[in-house]
Amino acid sequence: MSKLPIKKIQGRAVDLPISARPHLNPDDVKVPEGYEVEVVAAGLSFPTGMGFSDDGTLYILEGGSTWPTRPALPPRILQLTPSGELDVFAIETLGGPRGVTYRDGYIYVSCKGGYLARIVRYDVKTRKREVLIEKIPSGGWHEPGGPVFSPHDGLMYFANGSVSQNGVCLPSGFGVDLAKHPHAHDIPGVDITLTGNNVTSRNPLMPFPFLTETGPYKPFGTPAKKGEVIKGELWCSTGLWRSKPDGSDVELLAWGLRNPYGLAFNEGGELYASDNCLEEKGERAVAGDPDRIWHIKNSKTPHGSVKTPDWYGFPEMRADGVPVWDEKCKPSKGQRAERLIENLPEWAGPPAYLEKPHSAMTQMDFCRSDFFGYRGELFVTEWGTYAPLNSPHEKDINNGFRVMRVDVHKGTSEVFLENKFQGASSYHGTGGIERPVDCKFHPDGKSLYVLDFGYSPVTEGLVEAYGHTGVLWKVTKKRG
Repeated sequence: MSKLPIKKIQGRAVDLPISARPHLNPDDVKVPEGYEVEVVAAGLSFPTGMGFSDDGTLYILEGGSTWPTRPALPPRILQLTPSGELDVFAIETLGGPRGVTYRDGYIYVSCKGGYLARIVRYDVKTRKREVLIEKIPSGGWHEPGGPVFSPHDGLMYFANGSVSQNGVCLPSGFGVDLAKHPHAHDIPGVDITLTGNNVTSRNPLMPFPFLTETGPYKPFGTPAKKGEVIKGELWCSTGLWRSKPDGSDVELLAWGLRNPYGLAFNEGGELYASDNCLEEKGERAVAGDPDRIWHIKNSKTPHGSVKTPDWYGFPEMRADGVPVWDEKCKPSKGQRAERLIENLPEWAGPPAYLEKPHSAMTQMDFCRSDFFGYRGELFVTEWGTYAPLNSPHEKDINNGFRVMRVDVHKGTSEVFLENKFQGASSYHGTGGIERPVDCKFHPDGKSLYVLDFGYSPVTEGLVEAYGHTGVLWKVTKKRG
């Protein structure tokens, strides 16, 4: 166990010895009347998720050097005790930890791949580590979701996003993970027949101006043929599964989820998943795709009863049900999308909630507390847009960068937490939030913790991220 140096925070505002994020001030963050914001911890490096144990111990995940242009920092699991001690609980490998949940003396952690993502668990007393699952297709763009446990059946639910960005592995992927995993590709959850439409792009593995053709569900540079059948697999990409807590008896419930980073059960045992929009860039660009919250209907079915998993639309449908080759999806930037799958499965939509494109909804939690207020509503972090990199529209520049509370039954929402000035605090030189990535309620129901990834600026051609700029915030309801 490695104890980390802790500097007690005096007062509300905090000055940091980090030029990328030198100042924090909770007064720059806006919440509803009757609530207050404070800084709990600062100087985290690429925090990606968190989860409480029953006694109030908080496990915080640091993602490590996975995303573009990051410095070499280790993927770690930190442990913040109720008394305020912060320790390194464990160091992970591969792409680093993304989601964590506690159950019966263990923490369960999802970790991004290599070619395969995995689920591991740790005994919180002995810190013994066990790999439960290591068969989830990865190696590309998107993230694991969960794990979470159902209050309905006690089973473990987990997910993983697509390898490709918009349905075909393309050159932009070489700026993320495809350079390390050139054979990675998407895998369907059921048998599909391809149209034979391929995407022509430059080949970053060859000198300019070499071009190549790539088909869906193929590694980069491999074309598809008309009428070609791709077999569906249990371990598909864009999938959502459940299993027993030890990782056995795995069942595929859904596929076609582009980036299901956030999973959360409500008190009635209904499962919801956040998901991010298709992007308006590159050689298969799609305009106007909303971010969304899906209701995973198969989560209430008996274990082992799902014969055909539900399909949530990727890579052929926007979240509003419009096919991506429709005129409404014609991009202002990039090449227009063509149809890839001949025999489209039945769509499992519409979503429970639609959000503005490029808000980048990430992890989330249902409120179960009458004291805190808004019981039964879903609190969702919005990482914030990568525009102008992934959208040419000025209106998308400030989408996200906040925490929303969503009524999943009505499909409506209200802002719960945001900066006093729209967008990330660094845009305005203030001390508020940058990129919220997770929110979790304390087990006592009195406060909401918000995990802030840190400073990650973006231009038309570049994303950067800076270590030691992540922050843990706390929102508490005032008494009286």
